[in-house]
Amino acid sequence: MAKLEELTALLVNEINDFNKSVERLEKISKQLNTTKIKMDVAEYKSIVEAHHKQMASHLNSMERFENRFNDKIEQAKIYPTWAVVVFIACLVFGIASLSYAYIEKSHPAKTEQEILKKENAN
Repeated sequence: MAKLEELTALLVNEINDFNKSVERLEKISKQLNTTKIKMDVAEYKSIVEAHHKQMASHLNSMERFENRFNDKIEQAKIYPTWAVVVFIACLVFGIASLSYAYIEKSHPAKTEQEILKKENAN
């Protein structure tokens, strides 16, 4: 009988320990449910800020490149000014020469008559 009493006492102690453990687990579970996990975002904030600064720098350099490119396009000339002036002068000279040649060909009698008059007058 003594062994039976010892076993019951041991079982009672084990059950009490188990109940205490269950109560502690319930407390811990409640604490976990009420505790909100906060993440330390300071490191990520610094990384994001550095990336933001880098992107702003790239954007600024792209805008400066675009402005320089647009200025160059606006100032660009296909042909130099002197070449355009020479071309126009040659064109005017060619048209004048062709006009003079056409007039001379179309009125040859008039010029021959003037030559004959000059010869007769001498």
